[in-house]
Amino acid sequence: MTTDLAGSTPEAGLPGKPTAAARTTLSHIMTAHDTNLLGTVHGGVIMKLVDDAAGAVAGRHSGGPAVTASMDEMVFLEPVRVGDLVHVRAQCNWTGRSSMEIGVRVMAERWNESTPATQVGSAYLVFAAVDENGRTRPVPPVIPETETDKRRYQEAQIRRMHRLARREAIKELREKRAAEGFDD
Repeated sequence: MTTDLAGSTPEAGLPGKPTAAARTTLSHIMTAHDTNLLGTVHGGVIMKLVDDAAGAVAGRHSGGPAVTASMDEMVFLEPVRVGDLVHVRAQCNWTGRSSMEIGVRVMAERWNESTPATQVGSAYLVFAAVDENGRTRPVPPVIPETETDKRRYQEAQIRRMHRLARREAIKELREKRAAEGFDD
């Protein structure tokens, strides 16, 4: 089930929430503890910050617990260094019945300089809202507010179609190989 831009999901009956309702920024200064063997900040440290910020948005948007279902297109554009102040900006781009795509932009600036932050990474994550038993639960539709939000919503729908098509193609390939006697 897809949500239209007006934010309606008839079977869920939940009122929509504007994009800004759950948008958040998580900031963290990078220290020597965060470095890899090359002396820059380890990609896994950045990925954890991305997952933390996206999880906060998913929980805020859905009004309760949400779990990471997948991470798409984690892109590292520039290295992050010790002493960088990293800002992880996240927002809900799209919602389905119980899932949400959260877009994340990673910005960095030197902690002691007044130069503008530059984008160093981005990612798209899918979260599923869950109840106290770990079963999925409905989420409110997201209502894109700006033209940028509307573009992100439409792009998220394309990414969802690609994720579903990829999953189906892999399933079909595995079934075909199993039928041919391959035990992968």
